[in-house]
Amino acid sequence: MRRPSVSHGRRRSFCSSQVELAGFLASTGVKVVSVDMPPFMQIHAVDCARNAYDSLEKFTSKTLALTLKKEFDGVYGPAWHCIVGTSFGSFVTHSVGGFMYFAMDHKLYILLFKTAVQRAD
Repeated sequence: MRRPSVSHGRRRSFCSSQVELAGFLASTGVKVVSVDMPPFMQIHAVDCARNAYDSLEKFTSKTLALTLKKEFDGVYGPAWHCIVGTSFGSFVTHSVGGFMYFAMDHKLYILLFKTAVQRAD
């Protein structure tokens, strides 16, 4: 299966069905644990995580989390949060359409979510 490119900042139609999305995720070694996010953003998250993970000479969870956070803050606006690791617990509140929890290669878990930002008076 051909890996689609991600158009940063623009919505791009890729998935005409859940089967195609599932095929894309499987081809990248990703298993979605829980999600509340449009398919184009899921693809963006997985592409960004996979590219960052594969390109790091010395992998650290913190570097991958920072890369995803900065990418999503830049493209979709603040405030995105990212937790990366092999074992962690969490309980978070997220904005509608801004949550994805997935595993890469059955060992590395990534929690990416957005929260609303309110201006301080």
